[in-house]
Amino acid sequence: MLLAVDVGNTQTVLGLFAGERLHRSWRVRTDARATADEMMLTLRGLLSDQPRITGVALCSTVPSVLGELRQVFDRWHQRVHVVVVEPGARTGVALQYDNPKEVGPDRIVNTLAAYSLFGGPCVVVDFGTSTNFDVVGPKGEFLGGALAPGIEISIDALAARAARLVKVEIARPRSVIGKSTVEALQSGFLYGFTGQVDGIVRRIVAELGGSVTAVVATGGLAPAVVAESETITDHRPDLTLLGLRLVYERNVP
Repeated sequence: MLLAVDVGNTQTVLGLFAGERLHRSWRVRTDARATADEMMLTLRGLLSDQPRITGVALCSTVPSVLGELRQVFDRWHQRVHVVVVEPGARTGVALQYDNPKEVGPDRIVNTLAAYSLFGGPCVVVDFGTSTNFDVVGPKGEFLGGALAPGIEISIDALAARAARLVKVEIARPRSVIGKSTVEALQSGFLYGFTGQVDGIVRRIVAELGGSVTAVVATGGLAPAVVAESETITDHRPDLTLLGLRLVYERNVP
């Protein structure tokens, strides 16, 4: 069994693969202050009733968590192949970026997974702490993209800075014209972020020549926007986990 671990700034997603099939997945809170011992206890709890792990594929946008996880797998899985998506790992993704070191490992992994599923050119919209627009070229290369504030941190920021506005759940209101403060906020967030996504995607597609094979949504906050978007064609919640499996296969015979 392969354990794929995607550490984001807000949440960590774990998936257990039996061959090419995703057997089980979990989503837990990312704690940048957690120690290796605490992480080990969490993993043991999640995996206690699961088959034995033979490999680990890991990517992280949080350096402190990555360091602690290295210790976990060094101590706990000394006989298991561990592949970390970092410089030196074989991904097969060419980075057409001014400074390739600036590209987050999750964006590289998503590029690989999207190209394996849909070919190129295509666009990945990853709804996480930030909303990432990753552009995949016709040969699977990473062309760049756009970064925007994420939905959840935008909600938190507004609630923190406006005394009379509260934090609300992202849900579809009765109408665009809200009849209460909660509905007005839900309308602004849901349709505002959907409009942002559709507007950026349309501009990206135009720069690519007018057509793409797919616009793929992923990330924990994707479902709310997917239902309203006019440009998103596919929703793949486990896209990053799939990419991690593909990276592992490229690096471990």
